[in-house]
Amino acid sequence: MSAVMRRSLFDARRLYRRQLRGLGLLETRKDVERFSSTHPESGVEVTPMLKHLVSKIKATGPISTAEYMREVLTNPAKGYYIHHDMLGERGDFVTSPEISQIFGELVAVWCVSEWVVAGRPPSLRLVELGPGRGSLASDMLRVVEQLRQVLDKTEVALNLVEVSSTLSEVQEQVLIGTTQDQQTNLDSHTQRESSTYKQRVTRSGIPVCWHRNLQDVPEGFTFFVAHEFFDALPIHTFKKTERGWREVMVDIDPELPFGLRFVMAPTPSLASSALVQAGEVREHVEVCPEAAVLVANLAKRVAAHGGGALIADYGHEGTGTDTFRGFRGHKPHHVLCAPGLADLTADVDFAYLRRAGEGHDVTCLGPIAQRDFLQNMGIDLRLKILLRNAGDPETRQRLLAGYEMLMSPEKMGTRFKFFSLVPSARLLPGPTQESTKSPAPPPVPGFSELVMK
Repeated sequence: MSAVMRRSLFDARRLYRRQLRGLGLLETRKDVERFSSTHPESGVEVTPMLKHLVSKIKATGPISTAEYMREVLTNPAKGYYIHHDMLGERGDFVTSPEISQIFGELVAVWCVSEWVVAGRPPSLRLVELGPGRGSLASDMLRVVEQLRQVLDKTEVALNLVEVSSTLSEVQEQVLIGTTQDQQTNLDSHTQRESSTYKQRVTRSGIPVCWHRNLQDVPEGFTFFVAHEFFDALPIHTFKKTERGWREVMVDIDPELPFGLRFVMAPTPSLASSALVQAGEVREHVEVCPEAAVLVANLAKRVAAHGGGALIADYGHEGTGTDTFRGFRGHKPHHVLCAPGLADLTADVDFAYLRRAGEGHDVTCLGPIAQRDFLQNMGIDLRLKILLRNAGDPETRQRLLAGYEMLMSPEKMGTRFKFFSLVPSARLLPGPTQESTKSPAPPPVPGFSELVMK
């Protein structure tokens, strides 16, 4: 396309947008005041991502919040998750595995316990979606090593679904303790054949593979773990108006150079027509279709090959409204300010996930509060053991502080929830060799009260 044609197309789109506003068909910031952007008086912090978004919106018009999140977080060239190590004290937020080793240990115990109930299959694959710095996976592998007598000759493998090359290097250092110079990447042919962009082996001989998509992970008996993964998937946002549901979009703010604002689509969009449930009573709704597709795929795998999925995140059961927010430097950050330099997140709708999993021959468990899940998994007993073995007061204090953060209702205890998918047959009684009667199956760990014998 020539420069003249591009300029003409741009002018036509700008004129069309002005006409819509003049007719009152493109609602401005005043009309969506509860969603409007706030900017520091000193001006807009212009980032490479902001320049990219402004150029994109000028060319195509307002974009959905889902497209905005997708660009800001996972754009291959400028995305926040692609090029940042955002976890830990120096990052923008801290997760449960970074706070206490007990979290990952109990997740591993959950997986091994379900493996035993399943009849001890000859292979055990652990898959983590969005593994962060690798802390959770590291704690899980340590438990696997400690339970080697239980696992016996079972083939254990770890697969990580990670889009960020930066984070994959951090994970490699945590899990393997090597750099690329010490272990060779798969050659290009092997990568094409296996859809694995990195493959390593731990000191104890457990293979670790990195993938960019869930569909690249080999099938088989598998436990999928997703901790603070679903909250970062792109959401569409909708607002109920006198004329029906309208999708909230991200547009350029004419009052600020390189500023962004929220507006509402003038007419029903394809997304608002397809994604808002009939009879919805909330005034503001957030829907994540990518989460539904992912849960459906997990359910199909669990139903076909056995294992389970364990999802831990903050969320609600279809009651949440305006939860889209940002974090930068461990502080709240407006979602439209300095895009590409802050994390974006929204509460997970567990009722929506349950609907996505139903119909695939799996049973959905939860959501259950994090403090209840960890209590049922024996966190108090594990803490006592660690405190007894702690060699100094500083270690004891760190263990206690981590426990408080995970369990306190004022902190993470009730804010975070656990949700699981298990094969439907898992909860059905089955005959045994000793009896013709069908005994009740053992309860799924974490989702029922722990009874000490």
